[in-house]
Amino acid sequence: MTPMLDRGDGLRLAFHRQPGRGVGVVFLGGFNSDMTGSKAEFLAGWCEARGTPFLRFDYSGHGASDGRFVDGSIGRWAEDAAAVIAAQADGPQVLVGSSMGGWIALLLAARRRVALHGLVGIAPAPDFTEDLMWAEFSPAQRDTILNEGVWLRPSAYGDPYPITRALIEDGRDHLLLRGPLHVDAPVRILQGQRDEDVPWHHALRIGEALTGEDVRIQLIKDGDHRLSRPQDLALLGETIAPLLG
Repeated sequence: MTPMLDRGDGLRLAFHRQPGRGVGVVFLGGFNSDMTGSKAEFLAGWCEARGTPFLRFDYSGHGASDGRFVDGSIGRWAEDAAAVIAAQADGPQVLVGSSMGGWIALLLAARRRVALHGLVGIAPAPDFTEDLMWAEFSPAQRDTILNEGVWLRPSAYGDPYPITRALIEDGRDHLLLRGPLHVDAPVRILQGQRDEDVPWHHALRIGEALTGEDVRIQLIKDGDHRLSRPQDLALLGETIAPLLG
């Protein structure tokens, strides 16, 4: 049975925690994904082999957690992440955020909501609701969101998913790339240049916003958004290992 954490209002969040010693790794998944994806499964095995603590979870409305996806928002999912990490992760952590999970990891880091030892972004997508969605939507799509409250966006990965007015408006309260981004730990970014969801130059914007000096961005010329091929996963492990010390 999947362990569940009550986030404080009766809604339960699913998680898996693997014990270990030393600095831990926390995986934060992407928009409309869950903790059973290939990157999370790879990290589970990678951390187990190293004896490294590992935590993964589903945001509300995702995977095995309670709630409806359509009711979620960046702020709500960031609070979900903070709650699970506070309850289930001990000591310093390396946050590994994929796509939207990269935004949430950066939010937690900038707001000092976690004992941060390092941060790895896999096609990290801070501000995507505004810069990669709203800015690209047609007038008709924007009107549907504003007037009907939701628009079903086609997905290359499965069924269409809802983009709500609440998601867009809440996202504006959590934008990170409009000014300096203070993260007091090493940051590593892995970004595919054939990513059709998060353009590779978005990673450079993040690098420019970060005020720390220990920031490295690795572009994978033939990499897509998921970066889940064997060579991508091997690179992920090679990127995390030095941060664990």
